[in-house]
Amino acid sequence: MILDRLAASARKRVEEKKRRRPLTELQREAEAMEKNTGFPFRQALEAEGISFICEVKKASPSKGIIAEQFPYLEIAEDYQAAGAAAISVLTEPEYFLGQDRYLKEIARQAALPVLRKDFTVDPYQIYEAKVLGASAVLLICSILSLEQLKEYLKLARGLGLSALVETHDSREIDLALEAGAGIIGVNNRNLQDFQVDVSNSLRLRELIPPGVLYVSESGVRTRRDVEILEQNGTDGVLIGETLMRSPDRQRTLRELKGGAG
Repeated sequence: MILDRLAASARKRVEEKKRRRPLTELQREAEAMEKNTGFPFRQALEAEGISFICEVKKASPSKGIIAEQFPYLEIAEDYQAAGAAAISVLTEPEYFLGQDRYLKEIARQAALPVLRKDFTVDPYQIYEAKVLGASAVLLICSILSLEQLKEYLKLARGLGLSALVETHDSREIDLALEAGAGIIGVNNRNLQDFQVDVSNSLRLRELIPPGVLYVSESGVRTRRDVEILEQNGTDGVLIGETLMRSPDRQRTLRELKGGAG
């Protein structure tokens, strides 16, 4: 299954990186950086109304190349200008054609918090996210044990990073809550077969207790989709392909936001 391949690829990639730069060296650099960040990614989601996390993504396993032309800094600028709350940057290189430098350069340029979108399978990647300039990391329940989730959440918080814990069903939401997740995302795309069902976010909303932020990921395409989620008490939406395929990203984002820029 594709998710298993993505996780296996990430593990292989991490081992190669460790040979080039040992964990101890990366860890020292990350821990020397500012930890009292105020958690800007969480703050962005706590703002009144529904917050938009806009994704910088060149390709995906299900759709192939999404953006032949990929001016990633310009894309991030468009999102910021149109009122995004945060930016999500794909760094997975094999299936999504991401690169670490996309994140590093966007984080340096943008005034918004940046989520590192990758398949986190090792603490190395969390230290790496900090060094690259991320404000948050993605933790996917489907590829992590409860012990790993707890460990990675604690590590991220200690470095001043937020963690978006991605789930797909009620069992995974229970796992995320038991691990102590403060931000839970429901991916409307089934990563085993890549079918998308936005109503997945509606069904599972009631399982999220007060104090835990809730994000709907994937498949949000229209203003009506956003309105339904907003009425359901969703705190944020993560939107990628709809914006990446748009000939006018700023206009599309403003339309999704209901005309507010």
